[in-house]
Formats: sequence, structure tokens, C-alpha cells
Amino acid sequence: MYDFKPATPLPAAELYRELVAAAEALTAGEPDAVANMANVAALLWEFLPDLNWAGFYRVGSAKNGAGDELVLGPFVGRPACIRIPFGTGVCGTAAKSGATQLVEDVHAFPGHIACDAASQSELVVPVLRDSAVIAVIDLDSPSPARFTAADATGIEALAAMLSDRI
Repeated sequence: MYDFKPATPLPAAELYRELVAAAEALTAGEPDAVANMANVAALLWEFLPDLNWAGFYRVGSAKNGAGDELVLGPFVGRPACIRIPFGTGVCGTAAKSGATQLVEDVHAFPGHIACDAASQSELVVPVLRDSAVIAVIDLDSPSPARFTAADATGIEALAAMLSDRI
């Protein structure tokens, strides 16, 4: 069994280089998107301190057949909302805009969806393939302002690497 957890606290840039390298090693050659998302969700949980949720929402088809909602994917944490319409909450906003959402105080975010009342801050990064959002990586923390621009940059690098593996 491999231990992918970093041995010591690292500066953010180095931590995310190691995280992306570990995710690359775990997903290389594996064609199953769900397996890859599951392993990366567990990896995020191991690598990043002070989280209460880490995982994926995938772009799904609503009843009208359009890809205009997110569907819960593999994650680590408490049970979560299953479907999120584009434009709703932090995840839906990231999916609709295609832009990273770094939220210091989720209670101040218009339309925030409180799946876990303990969450205080959130980072959501879209995963893009051919310029279209195919999923989002969602990280929640029980601490206000837990996430920084360095975290956003690191998770964006992870999302770019995963774009053809999920």
C-alpha cells in the first residue's frame, strides 16, 4: 500500500506539486472516471488539512436533457446534496461561469447551499475539457477564510491534469 500523505508540512507551491504528482501517478492509465475521482478525493483529504468535505460534482443531464446541473460524484465527508443546478450555490456558480470560486465566508455567498452547517469557507474549481465544464472539485472547511489564492492555483493545476482522466 502506498502512503501518499506528505511527510511534513510544506510550502503551498511544493505541497500542490506533490499533490498533482501523486494524483497523476494514481490516475495514469486508468480509464474509469469514477475510480479516478474516488482516489483523488481521498488524496485531497490526506494532503490538505482543515477540510470537512473534499470531492467532485459531475456535470449531469437534467430532465430536459441539457447539461445544466451538477450531480454528486466521489467525495470524502458528510453526506451531501445530490443535484445542484448551474448558477446555484458556490458549486453551481463555478459550473455556470467556468471560473474558480474562492469563498472566505460561505454564509455571505448569495444562494449558498448548506449541505453541512459546519462549513465556513469553500473553494470550488471547475474541471474543463475542450473549454466546457465537465465537473467541479469542491473543498469545504470548518474554518473561515481557510483557502488562499495559492490553494486555488494548486487545485486549478490538479483540475487541468485531471481533465482527460475523469
